[in-house]
Amino acid sequence: MAIICDKLNEKLKQNGYTTYRIRREKLLGESALQALREGKVPNLTLSTIDRLCCALDCQPGDLLEYVATSNEGKG
Repeated sequence: MAIICDKLNEKLKQNGYTTYRIRREKLLGESALQALREGKVPNLTLSTIDRLCCALDCQPGDLLEYVATSNEGKG
């Protein structure tokens, strides 16, 4: 299983969220922000996803994408 956060990065940029603004508005913690910068998937809680959706006026599917890996479902 893989969750991809590319949509989250794009949505933040489209809405003018800089690293400073994300921290100031407490949308993401430092470790999640660092993971995004490194292209990794941050550990997001439901309350964090809720805050992001509220701030960006979107649904969770607008931020995250599930991609099945080739060996899933076999077995």
